Formats: sequence, C-alpha cells, structure tokens
Amino acid sequence: MGLVRSRAAALLGGVALAIVAQQGAQAQNVNATNITLLERLVIGAGAPKVAINTPQAVTVLNQADLDKEQAATTGELFATVPGVTVVGSQRQFGEAFNIRGIGTTENSSDGSRVVINVDGAPKFNEQYRMGSFFSDPELYKQVEVLRGPASSTLYGAGALGGVVNFTTKDASDFIQDGDTGALRVKTSYDSNGAGTLTSAVLAQQVNETFEILAAGNWRRRNDIELAKGTVLNGSAFNTLSGLIKGTAHFGDNDEQELSLSYQRWYSDAKQQPYAQTGTSTQFGVIDREVIDQTAVLVWENPATDNPWVDLKVNLTYSDTTNNQTNHRQVANGPITTPATLAPGPGGVFAPVGTESIYLDTRYGYKTWQLKADNTIEWIGDGFENYLTAGFSASTQERTATRPGNAAPLPAHPQGTENKIGIFAQNEFIWAEKLTLTAGARGDFHWVNSTTGARNIEGSAFSPKLSAHYEVTDNIGVFASYAHTERLPTIDELYSISATKTASLNLQKESAETYEAGFALSGNDLLQSGDSAALKTTAYYSDLTNLITSATGNNVPYYRNVGKARIYGVEVEASYDSELLYASLAYGLTIGDDLVANTPLTTVPQSKAALTVGIRNVEYDFDVGARLTFADKGRYVLQVVQGQNVGDGTAEAYATVDLFANWKPDTGPLAGTQFQVGVDNLFNADYRQNLSADRSTGRTFKISVAKQFGW
Repeated sequence: MGLVRSRAAALLGGVALAIVAQQGAQAQNVNATNITLLERLVIGAGAPKVAINTPQAVTVLNQADLDKEQAATTGELFATVPGVTVVGSQRQFGEAFNIRGIGTTENSSDGSRVVINVDGAPKFNEQYRMGSFFSDPELYKQVEVLRGPASSTLYGAGALGGVVNFTTKDASDFIQDGDTGALRVKTSYDSNGAGTLTSAVLAQQVNETFEILAAGNWRRRNDIELAKGTVLNGSAFNTLSGLIKGTAHFGDNDEQELSLSYQRWYSDAKQQPYAQTGTSTQFGVIDREVIDQTAVLVWENPATDNPWVDLKVNLTYSDTTNNQTNHRQVANGPITTPATLAPGPGGVFAPVGTESIYLDTRYGYKTWQLKADNTIEWIGDGFENYLTAGFSASTQERTATRPGNAAPLPAHPQGTENKIGIFAQNEFIWAEKLTLTAGARGDFHWVNSTTGARNIEGSAFSPKLSAHYEVTDNIGVFASYAHTERLPTIDELYSISATKTASLNLQKESAETYEAGFALSGNDLLQSGDSAALKTTAYYSDLTNLITSATGNNVPYYRNVGKARIYGVEVEASYDSELLYASLAYGLTIGDDLVANTPLTTVPQSKAALTVGIRNVEYDFDVGARLTFADKGRYVLQVVQGQNVGDGTAEAYATVDLFANWKPDTGPLAGTQFQVGVDNLFNADYRQNLSADRSTGRTFKISVAKQFGW
C-alpha cells in the first residue's frame, strides 16, 4: 500500500503542520469568510453541530458538491467520501452501498447493515445480484454520510456500516429575495454513451407561509465504453423521476413546519443483464420495469420559547416494485434460447433443474414508518444539556408474485416484518469544552412468512458512549464506544431451496466498535479570511455471528459464522480561501475472517482522493482537478469469462478528473450556470477490487442550467 500511504502521509503532514504552527501565533479567527468541508452543519447525528466537532466520522455533501460531480447515477456522488464504496453504479439497477467493508457486492442492501434514508424514509430493496437504491441525483440538495454503528441509536439497531441520509430540494432553495417564484431548467450531455438529462424545477411561494415545488427529470444513456475499449452491456438506461413537495409554516412566529412530499422514479429496460451489480454472463438477460415511490409527511415544532419541546414527527411510505419478464440466456452476445432451457409459465425460458429466480415475477417492498422524537434543552451556568427521546414503528411487506396461479418463489419468500424501536440520546456540554454523549436503543421485531414456517420474534440492543474535548479553539480530540445488534431479515429467515431448509434458528449479529481521533482547524493561515481543517478517525470493530449463505445439502439456507474484525483509518482535510480551495479524503480499511483466517471479501481497497481548484469570485468562476489513488486490495474479486470465481488480482490505479464551473450573477447571462468536466482524463484501465466491471472510459461532460424568477 506504499503508493497511497506515502502520498497521503505527505499531504496530511503538510496540512497538520501548517495548522498547528499557525495556532501558536494566533487564536481562531471567527471572522473567517470561507467555510471548509469539515465546518458544514450535521443535522443527522443529534443536536446540530459542525462535522469537525462531531465525535463520529461524518461527511456532508452540499448542493455545490452534487452539481460538480455531474453524476448520472447517485452512486457517482460518493467519489470523495472516505470509507464509502458503491458497487454497480455503472448500471442503473445495480447500486449497492458498502461502508467500511460492510455491505455485500452481489446481494443488495445487506438488510439494515447500511441504512439508507430519503427525508427520513427508510429505503430498502433486496434481490439477488440487483441494487438496493433507485433514484436520481437531481432530486437532492444534500447528502449526509454517518459512518460506523454509533448511528444505530437514532436510525435502528444493526447499522454496522453506517447511515446515508438524502435530503430533497425545497422551493425556498430556488426563490430569491424579492421574488415569489422561480423556474430552473437544465440540460446535460455525457460523451460516453451519449447520455442526456432534461430537468425542470418549478418553485412558487403561494403566500407568506406556504411554498410548493415540482421537479421532473428525464435521463437516458446508451451503453458506455470501458477504458479498455469494450462496451459494458446493460449500462444503457432510460429513466423518469419527479418530486412534488409542499411546505407550510404556522403557529407562533410561523416556526412550526408541516411538509408533504411525493417522489417517483421509473425505468422500463429491455434485455438487461440479470446480474446488475457486475458482469456475469451465466445469468442471461431479462426485461425489468422498476418503480420506486416515496411519500413523506413531516411536522416540526421547535418551540423556541419552551425548552421542554423540540418535536419532530415523521410519517413515511416507501414502495419499490421490480416487474421482471422474458428471461433469455446469452451466447456470444445475441439473445438465444438454447436447448438446455425449458419453457416455464407463460413460455418464459429458465434453466432446467435450477431455482426459478428467472421466471416472470413482480418483486416488491412496501414500508410504512412512524417516527417521533423530542429534545429537551437544559442550559445552566457553564453547561448545556440536550436529551432526545423517541420511538419508531414500522411495517414492511415483502412480496414476490407470479402470473396466474404459479407457486411463490422459495428463494425469495414473501412475508411481513413489524418493528418497534425506542431510543434516547443525551448530550452534555461542559464549559464549551467537553461534550459527553450517551445513547441507547431497543428494537423489537415480529416476522412472519407465507411459507407456513413459524413466526419469529426478536429484540436487539444498541448502546453507545462518546466524548469530545476541545483542547484549544483549534484542536479537538474524541473517542467513542458503540455496540449494536442486527436482527435477521425475512429473506435470511425463510429462504429455502430444493436442497436447503429455512434458517429459523439464526442468531442476531453483533458488533463492538471503538473509535478515536483528533481534529485540527485554523484561519488566516496563508491569507486573510482563509480556513483549513483536518479530521482523522481510527476505528476497530469486533463482529460476531455474522449471517452468510451456507453451502452443502440438507442444511439451513443461511448460517451464523464465528468472528471477524474490521479496522482502519479515515481522514478528511480541507482548505478554503477566496482564491484557492482543496480537499483530501483518505480511507484505509482492513478486514479479517477470524474463522477461516482469510481477508474479508467485502473490504474495499484503500483510496485517497485529492481535489484542488482555483476560483475567481468577481466572475463566479472556478476550475479544478481531482486526483484519485488506490492500492490493490487484500481480497480481490476474480472474474473469468464474465463469471465471479473468487480470489484474483487488482492493480493499484490512479485517475485524473477535471471540472470547471461558471455562474455569472450579473449581465445578460445572470441566472445561468455552465459546467464542464472530464472524467478519467487519461483513460486509465483498472478494476476496483469489489467490482466485477472494469473502469469507465474517458468521458466529457457539459451541463447548462438557467433560472428565471418573478
């Protein structure tokens, strides 16, 4: 790992020495005009605080970050987030999240090990070799990544990897002072695959207390070309997405807020590879129609004059359906129906003697959740205390229906999981120096299935404790301990096959995680008004009773395996001034299967991403580059003739991306935004160690947006 470690160490050392040296000469300048990445507000970890003062590894991506990526899929937004890998993002149906080595590469969302929320609505989909999240990056204005199991307190037991929170856009994000409405139109083009985006946002301030937003996106792309010159089959897509969101304010000083939103994403794709998370030709191709819907009703009452009330109630609905039809095998490219296949129901062909996962089926997940929490504030002489307590109740229905009276699929059992969670988190701040946070959560679930197997009940407990101390105004240290338990999912409990039985005696997974780190910050380092910050987090997790698929005949479909450990380091550093800006993200994760004494197969290779840029404030123009360095992984997914067969080799790689942005605020082009970029400038050919597909070839990007106000 010499390449990444040596370069990262040099960069980090320079930043750290500069910050520490400057602090010997002056105290923090609170009048600094430039805000770094680590000084952004985090709202998903308890009482709002900036990222650098949070005793947890967190990253906040704002609207400028999302725009700069010019991403075609949501997975592309995380290129500069340490510890996060999105597998399958080259395909629209293949996005699966991995945080700190938690998250499989061939099944999808990994059953709550990584929690994904949209405006508080939990998003979940689990299907063999298909992704877990279906959406469009144009719908969002902010993304928070909370790494590690400490987030289990607020978001549910079992978040071993962490939590990703997506926040949708609001009408007020577009309506400028003095206006009551706005229309923003945008178009973009990607050279690789001839991808296009057509987008429109309409925002209206109906009266002083009510606003509404309507947004729509049409995105399409042909199959992309890989760096080595071949075409990535199945990477073409055609999607429609939209968002309607209304927000009303009422009560004393109009401080109470009620919002209602509905989001829909749709794609109808023909002859898509069945294996969406990576190239694997033995599964053939299939037609898929995917509809993802999210509805969110939120009531917030901050009651600023009442320290006993800061209430938030969130009612959400999520519905994801995948209607798959017309499966065919593939031989040397063209679609065929070889003699080894026999027709199933409706004339659809499926392999003889195998499970019928290829047959015409409508898969679905419907989830209702009610979540409420209240924060009590107690401020005294030299201290502050914030106690947050709440509950969540949810019901999730897993379906897999087939045409006519066809039997249900044994490997994708239908069922219902009902959950209740109770949680509390207390944050105590003494003398504006020491912050102690303690939290605990209890979750209870009741699971049943249409297979006729017995019902399952279970409970999980997730306590945590953390401390953050500001040694000076510019130096902080922190440490934390978190324990979490993950309950088995419907799929893990009730899946069966011709040779395997239901896994009704599965034990819950558990993790013991320790984190520690430090943060440095400073202002007026190289010039007046500039800012710099650095945050380093080291972590260690002991994992027990991990749930994995079993091998052999006449055995349960899933089993618990003994112990594993995951440990590593994450670093974020940033600098911002009127002229220059830079950021560095570095993640190193090591994982070991302590039973087999082999590297864990879900751990990504270490990676560093350095972004540097210059800006001209007068003309609102900036240009920059991102350099990404990665070492080869300890475990590498080997691909032979399009099939995943085990260990292999993946070389270290380096890539360069360029970007430029111009957003004039005066003259005839005021309200217009121009963006251009080049991804993989030198056409580097490589494969990430968790991916079955090689790198996307050089891609030129351009987008133009224009906003009108009235």
